[in-house]
Parts: sequence; structure tokens; C-alpha cells
Amino acid sequence: RAFAPPIPGLAEAGYLTNETVFGLTERPARLAIIGGGPIGCEMAQAFRRLGSDVVLFHNREHILNREDADAAAIVQRQFLREHICLLLNTRIVRVSMQNGNAVLHFDRPQGSGDVAVDAILVAAGRTPNIESLNLEAIGVQYDQRTGIVVNDHLQTTNPAIYAAGDVCMKHQFTHAADAAARIVIRNTLFLGHDRLSNLVMPWCTYTEPEIAHVGLYAHEAEQQGMQVETIKVDFEHVDRAITDGDEEGFVKMHIKKGSDQIVGATIVARNAGDMISEVTLAIVGNLGLKTLATVIHPYPTQAEAIRKVADAYNRTRLTPTVKTVFHQWLAWNR
Repeated sequence: RAFAPPIPGLAEAGYLTNETVFGLTERPARLAIIGGGPIGCEMAQAFRRLGSDVVLFHNREHILNREDADAAAIVQRQFLREHICLLLNTRIVRVSMQNGNAVLHFDRPQGSGDVAVDAILVAAGRTPNIESLNLEAIGVQYDQRTGIVVNDHLQTTNPAIYAAGDVCMKHQFTHAADAAARIVIRNTLFLGHDRLSNLVMPWCTYTEPEIAHVGLYAHEAEQQGMQVETIKVDFEHVDRAITDGDEEGFVKMHIKKGSDQIVGATIVARNAGDMISEVTLAIVGNLGLKTLATVIHPYPTQAEAIRKVADAYNRTRLTPTVKTVFHQWLAWNR
């Protein structure tokens, strides 16, 4: 369920969550959103486009701070163009009710202030529903913040009991829960030994443009002791994106240094969630950029940017002599 931050007066003022917000029958004229993660950003843009004045509170320097910084910056600029009010590096001190309005009192480096709104949407993370399960009685360990403790096979500390989904996993997505449930079925009913850590998990934030990611970020790879190289193709070099007016986006891939092995990718595009599946398949199938360079993409499509990344990798493999000949050939054939 949605986590409710311990802000004095918030419960008394009342608030919406990602579940109850869809029960609204009237558009709030002024909406405050607490949290600049995926849910908060998706709802901020949606309600702004429905006509609400939206103020988004976030306690970090930029929205979507867990995403690729270049990707988050593009969405943030789009939000500002759409006149979504962003209060970043901001801490909400309390909420009060004044003349029928909910007033959020806040502190930020620029000073203190307050904002009056008609409704508040809390999108500040998730918390597991475990309080009433009496897990102690059956020997299942849990953490109040992260949920039920499982091993890599999704087995709890009671060997006869397995768990799957948001209650025990880092990736809290519908498709992640589905994939985990399939692991549990195979491991329990068919004596399998499938591991959660073997899943290649893509995800997408459904703003416009979308941000989709799969695998490792560069900093995560470095934390694991893996050296990576990053190749990025901006959509300003992709004809279909130019035609669509979507030049402000990119495909970025991280490859293991000295090879063409893809270890992670981020796509910022109108349909990034659809495009990321090609990269996910490549990672699952252990297909590197050399293989992706041979895949013919229909022209013009935005997915052609994936092939352009692969082509850019191939160009890094050219010797200086071959590069010179290649550039001369291009000049002669223009």
C-alpha cells in the first residue's frame, strides 16, 4: 500500500493514494503531490493535462532521482514547459486546514512557504501489508520496511512457504510480480530451482516522454567492479523522431568494457516502454551490439536509434586506416 509520511496534520487533512485517486468523480482545481518518483510524476503530468494546477513536492534535487540523470532532466524540462510547479529539495513541515483548503507548510533552501490546495496525493513510496498476517507464529521473518524475507528462490524462512510480489521484492511492478509468481510455481509444483536474481527486469515511467530502463546503470556496474563503456544516440539524429517532433530523447546503452555485451540501457522516447523490449531480449539472449547491428529496422521508426547505437559501437572497432578509407568512401558517395 502507499506509504504515508509522518507529516503532522496530513491524516487529518485527508489524502489520496495511487489507488483512491482513480475514484475521483471531480477534477481538483489545485492538487499537491508528495513525491517525485514514477507514480508522483505520472500523476502530476496527467492531472496537469486534465486542467489541474499541480504542485509537486520532492525532497531531492531533481525528480525521478533513481533514474538516469540525463533522462530525468528531459522529463523535468517537459514538466516546467507544462507549468507543473516543482518544489525540489523541499521538506513538508506540516499540513493544516484553513477555510476548507489543505495548506502545506514547507521548508527549502530558498526559505519557508505554504501552498493551499483542494486535494493532496501521496506518492512517497510503498509499505508492505504484513501487520495482520501473524508471521511470527509460522516462522516467517520480515522487515517492517522491506517486507517478507525470501531467498533467491523466493522461499521464506519457513521452507514450506514462498512469497512473491511487492511484499518481498525490490522491483514493485505488476510485471515483476507476475514473473516472480511464475518462479514460485516452477519451484514449488515442478521442483524447479529458478532464481529471482536471474530475471532481467525492464521498467517504464509513463510520463511523456516515457523513460524505460533495463539492466544496470553505469554506477551500479562500477559498484559491482565492472568497467563499462556508454554509447548514446540522441533522437535529434533519428529521422522519425525529427518528423514526430521528439528530438529531445535518446537511447543509451552500457556495455562491458572490451566487449559488445549489453549490461544496461535507458531509453527516453514517446514509446520507450515498447522499445526497451528489444534490448531486454538481447540481454536475455546474450546477444551483443554486433548482433543488433545486423537487425534491420523499418525506416523511418524511432527504434532505428537502437541500430544506430550498435553502428556506433562497430565504428569504435575500426582501425585508424580503415576509418580514413571509410570516411573517404562516405564523402565520395554523398
